[in-house]
Amino acid sequence: MTAITLPSRPPILDAFRRAVRPSEGWLSLAFVAFMSLAVAWSIDDAGWVLGQVEYTDFLAPAALAGVLVGAAGAIAGLSRWATHVLTALVAAIVLPFVVGTILPGVQGSPYELYQATAASTRAAWIDLAILNQPFTTQIGHHLLALGILAWGTGHFASYAVFGHHRPLDAFIVLGIVLLGSMALTRNDQLWYLVGFSIAGLLLLSRHHAIEESSAWIRRRIGDPAAVRSLYQTGGTVFVLVAVVGSLSLTASASSDPLRGAWSGFEGWLIDVSQSLQRFLPIGGASRPLGTVVFGPQAQITGAWSPGEGDAFQVTLPRDETGVLYWRAWAYDSFSPRGWSTSKSVISPRAAEEDLLGGLGDDPALSAGRRELTMRIEPIRYEGRYAVSPEAPLRLDRPSQMVLVGDTFRFGAIDLGGAPGPYTLTASISIVGDTVDPHGLTESNLIAAPETYPEDVVAMYTNPGVVLGPEATALLDEVRAASPSRDPYDMARTMERMLRSNRFQYDTDVTAELASCGNRNIVDCFALTKRGFCQYYASTMAILLREDGIPTRMVQGFLPGDRDPTAGVEVVANSKAHAWVEVYFPGYGWVRFDPTGGGISQIQSLPVGAQQSPLPTLPSPSRAPGDGANENDDPSRPRAVNPQDVGSTSSPAMFIVIAVLLAGIVGGLGVLAWRRGPRGEVGPDAAWRGVARLAARFGFGPRPTQTVYEYAAALGEVLPMSRPELHTVAQAKVEVSYGRRVLGEDRMRLIRDAHRHLRVALLRLAFRRRDRRAHRLRRD
Repeated sequence: MTAITLPSRPPILDAFRRAVRPSEGWLSLAFVAFMSLAVAWSIDDAGWVLGQVEYTDFLAPAALAGVLVGAAGAIAGLSRWATHVLTALVAAIVLPFVVGTILPGVQGSPYELYQATAASTRAAWIDLAILNQPFTTQIGHHLLALGILAWGTGHFASYAVFGHHRPLDAFIVLGIVLLGSMALTRNDQLWYLVGFSIAGLLLLSRHHAIEESSAWIRRRIGDPAAVRSLYQTGGTVFVLVAVVGSLSLTASASSDPLRGAWSGFEGWLIDVSQSLQRFLPIGGASRPLGTVVFGPQAQITGAWSPGEGDAFQVTLPRDETGVLYWRAWAYDSFSPRGWSTSKSVISPRAAEEDLLGGLGDDPALSAGRRELTMRIEPIRYEGRYAVSPEAPLRLDRPSQMVLVGDTFRFGAIDLGGAPGPYTLTASISIVGDTVDPHGLTESNLIAAPETYPEDVVAMYTNPGVVLGPEATALLDEVRAASPSRDPYDMARTMERMLRSNRFQYDTDVTAELASCGNRNIVDCFALTKRGFCQYYASTMAILLREDGIPTRMVQGFLPGDRDPTAGVEVVANSKAHAWVEVYFPGYGWVRFDPTGGGISQIQSLPVGAQQSPLPTLPSPSRAPGDGANENDDPSRPRAVNPQDVGSTSSPAMFIVIAVLLAGIVGGLGVLAWRRGPRGEVGPDAAWRGVARLAARFGFGPRPTQTVYEYAAALGEVLPMSRPELHTVAQAKVEVSYGRRVLGEDRMRLIRDAHRHLRVALLRLAFRRRDRRAHRLRRD
């Protein structure tokens, strides 16, 4: 029989396959790609941009593109910075085009898509940086930032594996991003973590097998293929057993040993997130942290998830029967997607000092009120701002009043950090006219004068937005249904209409919010008729403002569960709520709650007798808007505007000081570097210092290299330092492996060599071309 000879592959094809094949193999590339995709899928699944996962479906291809570009640069032998510049250029071309195709209502040529992305990003920058608005309705910059995150993490992981040969770096960085994404969303993403863990552990196992195989080839012992197969098989079995065991433990574990480990951390985390809230995307299935705090900005998103557990406990007089809403923050400024406080000042208060005395919201300026003292003990409420029913009077601990605008209206009470128990005395309204003829009744509020202070008109009647046709139509319905255009009749009619079955209470309206496009929250709620307390309260406040009625939105807590025999009321985090307060001259701010779905606990006011003339009330001791009167009483702390602190200093002066300090620190650092360490430097410490410093500049040793091999390789890059390298390497071998004890003369030579090498190794920062050759020799 004649043997059949199969045609062999052309040599050029084999050469091409070897040239494009990564040294770690295609399977390693697949593992890195899957790890990067798991991170991108996790971010996409959360739907951070308006709750629409369709907007972020491009993140997975972006992550995969980053992996491929990073691997291509490493395989082609490009330096680190050349690869980074290459992937940045490709991303700069691709990502803005992709974002332009996603933006709602944008179509056209590639140039028009690029222009749409740029316009959206520029508009967001103007809103947040120039106009200093609390929020922006733009989404292009968020999509671009998420795309850069997916692309950048994929590129970093790929080049860390195939360029630096450090898969552990890729595993750690991608793992941190994945865990961060999972921690922020309430969606179940366990399987992303499982898949990521399997791929990452297999990658580490494979890399270790390749390292061991290379070492055996280098030393010409045994069968490298057999060693590599053994390590890979054992690593795979270990990974599978570890993952299965972890899943079994996760499914069966019932203890919660770390329950208290994060105590105190949640409040800090939310405080930080509030300071960054204006820059974050709107939407997403965010995870409640188990607590709720309020701050100077109230962003309105597509979901309401205040958390679980009890927030705080209040001890009241046993004969107290009033229904108390617990106010934390009052807002005066509305933007299309939320509320904030306008220019605010911080005014310190000593313990038991008048909190609002002499200011525009001083309770002494309102009739029909009574004092109520209570003890408030936080449980899981870790916000720094105190809660109070209506107007606070005194506090048993030092605090700072957050006063809104130039007229010093109430904003919040800052306790400074996580609050402990405190005793608060508040001024609350008397409901009915049987105890006080000027108590809150429908007759008294209808008869209240409609002459408002100028500051109240300026701050609380400006709608802040131009209403669309849906909201305008709703306001026209309220006007038609109201018995009169009196502020109380309008407010009461609007409250009843919003609480009717026409509007549906829903804590997750991400889909409805996305369908509203660039409409503001009020127009969106009037159109979809679905939302939660912030939607109801915003709609009522803005529509009343449109009719010239001073209104503000308030956030805090609904009444809790009260034990009348003990006088203790427990308020849960789930009671976090938003409502409105309407200003009535002579009576101050009166609470209304338009939220439907059985959430509102506002009690109807009695009709009351014919209104009696209001008593003569004192005038504010400080004219609203005139901060100079605060200095009349030297014992009273002066209000300080944080925005004004340091405003008289020149920025150029700080720049000069920073440059001088940097020069001084740099000079001292160079001097200390040249002198070297003052302590005893042994052979082991000297060798570790040399290897660590060289590794920082990309010339680190391989795990398979011997001491002499690495010293020789490093000496080729720095030929002038070969004697010092040989001195340190020889001492390292003699001491570590030969167990020799070196004399004082040898130790002096080692210290001198180490001192010279600390300076000579700095030249590695400028040896970019040699770095590639050094890497190839190590491979």
